[in-house]
Amino acid sequence: MRAAMATAPVGDDQYGEDPSINALQDRVAEMLGKEAGLWLASGTMANQVALRALTRRGDDVIVGDETHAVWHEAGASAANAGVQFTVVGDRGLFTAEDFLRAFKPPGHILYPATTLVEVENTHNRGGGRVFPQADAEAIANAAREHGVASFLDGARLWNAAAASGKSVGELAAPFDLTAVAMSKGLGAPSGSLLAGPKALIDDCVRFRRMYGGAMRQAGILAAAGLYALDHHLERLVDDHANAKRMAARLAASSAIELDETTVETNIIVFDLAEGAPDADQLVAGAKDAGVLLFPFGPRRMRVVTHLNVTAEQADTAADILVALAERHPV
Repeated sequence: MRAAMATAPVGDDQYGEDPSINALQDRVAEMLGKEAGLWLASGTMANQVALRALTRRGDDVIVGDETHAVWHEAGASAANAGVQFTVVGDRGLFTAEDFLRAFKPPGHILYPATTLVEVENTHNRGGGRVFPQADAEAIANAAREHGVASFLDGARLWNAAAASGKSVGELAAPFDLTAVAMSKGLGAPSGSLLAGPKALIDDCVRFRRMYGGAMRQAGILAAAGLYALDHHLERLVDDHANAKRMAARLAASSAIELDETTVETNIIVFDLAEGAPDADQLVAGAKDAGVLLFPFGPRRMRVVTHLNVTAEQADTAADILVALAERHPV
């Protein structure tokens, strides 16, 4: 990947003149079944640009429980787009009926109008769950019937495709605008893309500029994304298998609360049982033992497998975490 970056043909992406960026944008748009694509520096930037393009200040956006835009973007949605969120469903999943119950019609004297519904697939804080496609289609159809735009935060859509057996194009088809990340399971150092109708992507270009996202020779980063699409898609199932190996070991411990059947892709979210150390203690002990993981709360942890983690390392990491949770020496 680094060799591909070093030899990438580049130009000035701010003026649409970077051939590597253009190649990646075109390729991802085609894969997602959309008319045009746009490269952005990060998934958060992609989500924020999408909000600006699809809403107005003061609008209401319906999202799933614990969605990324609410929890992991430092309040940017309020600061940048000026929208409010209505949260529905459980652990990231919701239905068209949930959407319709939360929908606020335009012109109401009290309510902010719902102008956007957002689905996250896979769902980060939900433990990498794959959003059921039948629900995604029903939600997007219901939104369209009510004049509401739909956005798919598919930062991990590649994982959803690998787990479901559906193509990313099938998963993105119901939505007006879709985001995907190069820097998650595909292992590129940076970059996300938006894909949708050309007129909408043209609006996104302007908002990207507003957020400081217009770059010069960004093709060195696009080359990493192109390399990842050539070499790292088929191996995503290895990450899923490693996560399930870890989940089975973790779930067997009385110090850890985890339903291993909920581990569908490369993310494990588990809770520490009563009597076990708290999250900060576990993180510190794990770091000393060579395992890096992230706390989602005082007693909730997240573990992610990726292309730099082997099956043997997954087993070792699980053993370390269990020993720490059970307060055994590592």
